[in-house]
Amino acid sequence: MSRSSATSLGFVLKGFPRISETFISNEIRLLEQRGFRIHIYSMRHPRESFTHESVKAIRAKVTYLPQSVSYDFPRLLWQNICLFARIPKHYIKTARLWLSRYPQAPKKHTWLKHFLQAGWLVQCSAKREGIHHFHAHFAHTPSSVAMYAASFCDVPFSFFAHAKDIYTQNPIALKEKIDRAKFVVTCTAYNENYLKHIAKNAKKISCVRHGIDLSLFSPKSRPATPTPPFTILTVARLVPKKGLFDVLEALAFLRQKGIEFRYILAGDGPLRAQLLQKAENLGLAAQVLMTGTITHEAVCQLYEKADAFVLGCRLGDKGDRDGIPNVIAEAMAMGVPVAATRFSGIPELVEHEISGMLSAPENPQELAHNLLRVLTDHQLRAQLIPAARQRVEHMFDNRTLIQTLAEVYEAGGIHPVEYKPAPQLMEAVQH
Repeated sequence: MSRSSATSLGFVLKGFPRISETFISNEIRLLEQRGFRIHIYSMRHPRESFTHESVKAIRAKVTYLPQSVSYDFPRLLWQNICLFARIPKHYIKTARLWLSRYPQAPKKHTWLKHFLQAGWLVQCSAKREGIHHFHAHFAHTPSSVAMYAASFCDVPFSFFAHAKDIYTQNPIALKEKIDRAKFVVTCTAYNENYLKHIAKNAKKISCVRHGIDLSLFSPKSRPATPTPPFTILTVARLVPKKGLFDVLEALAFLRQKGIEFRYILAGDGPLRAQLLQKAENLGLAAQVLMTGTITHEAVCQLYEKADAFVLGCRLGDKGDRDGIPNVIAEAMAMGVPVAATRFSGIPELVEHEISGMLSAPENPQELAHNLLRVLTDHQLRAQLIPAARQRVEHMFDNRTLIQTLAEVYEAGGIHPVEYKPAPQLMEAVQH
């Protein structure tokens, strides 16, 4: 594929970079290595004051869209007027699409903002950057902007659906996006089945897992039989779907049995104060450390010290749920036994009593029982740790999964420049 025939791909993201979305920055970095030309359109500026090391390797230019309807309305409106004057037929066609989606719009101000952002994007950047395809990460707001932008430009769009974005929006609106998209990718078979159920054309939906960089996650030399006080780790956003109140109750069961431990909860979110109060009420305050948001490199250091990893994923607010949290795969790759819940896509990765331990959601006592086993049953640990690493190598190596994703993109008409894989990548693919 020559450079002149390569497709310039406009990636529409809710925010870039984001600490909690390492999987997106890794995907962009690996696609660039394969020759894809990418321009990032971020709907908001980064909220954190730091970022992961992997972001620094990304070469793509980033354009930040005006993000406030009230503050940015004059320039959003002006650029849309200019776009209408330049392409009146496509603008009217897109406006009709936009107006038809009014009944399904839960927030009318964001319904307006996404249309105006798309117009601003096309008028101020898309033509200059030579964008021939728009691709969004998340099926809700970014895919709305990508869909409108593609309609303005009369080019295809696609999107990657994840978890919350699938289950918390109106199925009618989601179905329309699927039907209009060139292709749709999602990260679990659980999601894929749901999307195919509501789609008109199920063949355009593919399941490609995110994967992790296995070179960053390798089992360290740790004691095969850990001794108290044990170190128990969770890495998560502090939101209802992570089941963190259930985790704290499970830890209280362990304390009642006389198990000595310290619990590290890495991450931040709206439930922080409530979780601190819950730990206090359960008598766990002295054993719980909440780190707040930390870098990926710091998280890896926590994995190295952990004796077990626990996560209590469950159904969250308004249908919100996880797919397969990458942190579970990371813990498994690092040789940290996992106790999690049998929910959403998690059983696709974690096989109960083979590569990890699974309990029913919202069952702290069963979660505590499984956690106790991975801490104290030495024979079970000896089985779980290598099996978990092997499972992740088989299912979650992002160097091989990116090849599958690239094939989906190329089948959808997104072409890279000539690609010559590095020797170490070719070896991984062949393996």
